[in-house]
Amino acid sequence: MTKETTSKGLALHWQVIIGLLLGVGYAWMSVQFGWNEFTLNWIQPFGDIFINLLKLIAVPLVLFSIISGVASLGDMKKLGRMGIKTLAIYLTTTMFAVIVGLFLVNLFKPGEHASESLRETNRLRYEVWRDANDIIRLDDVNLSLNPELAAQVEEIRNETAVHNDWVSDKLTKADKTKASGPLQPLVDVVPKNIFQSLSDMQMLQIIFFAIFFGVVVTGLKSEQKGTVIRAVDAMNEVFV
Repeated sequence: MTKETTSKGLALHWQVIIGLLLGVGYAWMSVQFGWNEFTLNWIQPFGDIFINLLKLIAVPLVLFSIISGVASLGDMKKLGRMGIKTLAIYLTTTMFAVIVGLFLVNLFKPGEHASESLRETNRLRYEVWRDANDIIRLDDVNLSLNPELAAQVEEIRNETAVHNDWVSDKLTKADKTKASGPLQPLVDVVPKNIFQSLSDMQMLQIIFFAIFFGVVVTGLKSEQKGTVIRAVDAMNEVFV
């Protein structure tokens, strides 16, 4: 008999780190050598596909994993303790992420390395958006009035027109948020329709439903409870 050998590749965390470094390196070269158009047309679509795949599994994974975890606890006191620990960990990691992000941004200052043409285009996009939505002007710079940039401004306006409905919807939601009461965020956590929440990827509402569903499952009879937990565990394994 010959002993079967297996070759091990790089660990997942090393693959992730290498991928991040390669991405940062390519982004830097793209800015330095003017590969922006090539990147947008031929590289970004693959990134969008990857993000879409992550979103595809994120919602069902969160839903079934939380239901499985809560339903398997049995004792609601454990759920309370776990909730407090989870909240503490969430706040700690969020604060750490913000600190790291601010530190890296102030250290590398990515905006300073952008090409002049990219800065000009971004400024024009901002001015077109500002003028279209009657936003108060914060400075005296107005590149969109430059006759030499008229063609570029018109092109940006045509692109912006496609997104006007989306922008208007966001502004409407922002106005509603300003006019809402102090407890409105608490109200928004409770979903009106779980299927709509799943479709819109409202994660807080999905998490609330998952916890609520898991708590209800713990109150079922042993046979029914076991059936539901096995089904949820199976679905969780599918997405894991």
